[in-house]
Amino acid sequence: MRFPLKLNFDLTRYIIKNKMMKNDKFPLVLMLEPTHLCNLACSGCGRIREYADTLQQMMTLEECLRSVDECPAPVVTITGGEPFLYPHVYELIEGVLQRGKHIYLCTNGLLLEKALERMRPHPNFTLNVHMDGQEKTHDRILERKGAFKAAIEGIRKAKRLGFRLCTNTTIFKETDLDEIDTLFTSLKNLGVDGFLVAPGFGYEAVGEKLFLERRDIERKFRDVYEMSKRHRFFSTPMYLRFLMGEKELECTPWGNPTRNTQGWKAPCYLITDKHYPSFSEMMEKTDWSKYGVGKDERCSQCMMHCGFEPTVVSEVGKSWKDIWEMARWNLS
Repeated sequence: MRFPLKLNFDLTRYIIKNKMMKNDKFPLVLMLEPTHLCNLACSGCGRIREYADTLQQMMTLEECLRSVDECPAPVVTITGGEPFLYPHVYELIEGVLQRGKHIYLCTNGLLLEKALERMRPHPNFTLNVHMDGQEKTHDRILERKGAFKAAIEGIRKAKRLGFRLCTNTTIFKETDLDEIDTLFTSLKNLGVDGFLVAPGFGYEAVGEKLFLERRDIERKFRDVYEMSKRHRFFSTPMYLRFLMGEKELECTPWGNPTRNTQGWKAPCYLITDKHYPSFSEMMEKTDWSKYGVGKDERCSQCMMHCGFEPTVVSEVGKSWKDIWEMARWNLS
């Protein structure tokens, strides 16, 4: 099975409950950013630019856990910045696990090897390490020599200790897909459990030279889709078919709400029009009808997973073909 049995069970139960209550807008994954501090300054990252004036601010542990309690999503992504720079990260991990939620902790891997000494494997806990290519490419994109080696050493140790671990790869204009294919083979040999892929996305705070437009994404992801037949992708086949232009999906930005030092970010991970003090206020006061392709110019090129992977959940039950495809994929 592609995902742990308990994660499948908890997500299915949660989705059925919301469908029975006729909730048409509900979160699946809370994207928690307790700090925007980072030990890198990657070319494609918008966080250190967007939040330059508040970079030193951090959420308290109490604020983080209160946010987890506020948002009913069964999955929490702990991200940043670099989450291992957050001084309460280990207490935060334990607090989220004690609440019965599932964690994906996203890291660039530079501090992973040392951090593993203060964490324990858990069925609800997955490490997600950012990997954008082989050594030369990865170090160039992250603008840090030695970043690749540090991440690989962390991955080796994590698998040796029994952690569940996936990697996340961004596909940019200049990405060599043959190189990514070779990278995934190497990572699979290290015991990596699966791979997430997504097109490079343009923050408002970042220039466009790195990023793919929709036509580029569709062309490039036809090859990525073929690659998914050889490697254990965690990105769903429905989302991949959307990226290659075979399927239409509407954006559902409330599916992956973002909480950071400034509040609940609206409308989505990429666009900031307002920060709200509470999850319920963000959900109630955001005019969701204003956003999406054809509605807001800022959304015109976006095919980012945080807006469209949640849509897969609401779409999958509408077609027996989609149900069968997703079932085969998850069981493989």
